[in-house]
Amino acid sequence: MGERPYALSRRPQNSRDGITWIEGDLDRPDSLSLPSCDVIYSTVHPALLSKVLRGLDLPHTRRIVFFTSTSILTKLNSDDVAERANVRKLADGEYRLQTICEELKIGWTVLRPTLIYAEEKDANLTRVANFIRRFGFFPLAGSGNGRRQPVSAQDLALGAVLAASMQQTSNRTYAVPGAEIVSYREMIGRVFDSLGRRRLILPVPQLVWRLGYKALQRFFPGTNANMGSRMSKDMVFDGSLAARDFGWNPRPFRPKFAPQISSHSTKGAPFHR
Repeated sequence: MGERPYALSRRPQNSRDGITWIEGDLDRPDSLSLPSCDVIYSTVHPALLSKVLRGLDLPHTRRIVFFTSTSILTKLNSDDVAERANVRKLADGEYRLQTICEELKIGWTVLRPTLIYAEEKDANLTRVANFIRRFGFFPLAGSGNGRRQPVSAQDLALGAVLAASMQQTSNRTYAVPGAEIVSYREMIGRVFDSLGRRRLILPVPQLVWRLGYKALQRFFPGTNANMGSRMSKDMVFDGSLAARDFGWNPRPFRPKFAPQISSHSTKGAPFHR
């Protein structure tokens, strides 16, 4: 759009054309020196931004577009205590940030994505791709018939810019799902296809999954055995409000993974949904 964005990072970043990087940490707001800006796009936990927002000097900021997750709705009644607690923190952070924005007379827009992918960079399907590259198969708990809507990180970035430009999106929350609804099994199958591998998907009974999960967990850090039960659960959301208000029009799910593991593949990030 011809704008020059500023990007905040805790660690130094390589310079890129059209981007000005700021090194800083929201956990140490007294050390931050932020430029005047119209819009803030936030991908940090909303609770973190809500802690520091009042103390930031942002007299010209008119909108904050921030991302949370449809997990607020799908994991609220999870069998895992820690998972339920994390979702409650996310929901509480979302509410607190909305409240503070209204106090400061800054418009807010919440975007809740479904399962996010960005080939070789995400913490979701890149984990799956790396597992398939290494072992040539992928295990499913049960039939894997739960429906999903994978959404591209690039589409989310474009959607955020469009949402910020529309007055009708102020103080609104939107689900931003991917364009296609596919079963969990088909989603994994398309990762095989993108790698040029024959689909070898092995369904196992839920009980066997739970018993054997500890052996798999090191390949999917930050997860729990409930990931298996969710493979048969529908996680489908309506993106029609986003389409109406800011033209949300994501791409079909056709991932493009390289046959070999990339040096950019995510390390140590949690597998998501």
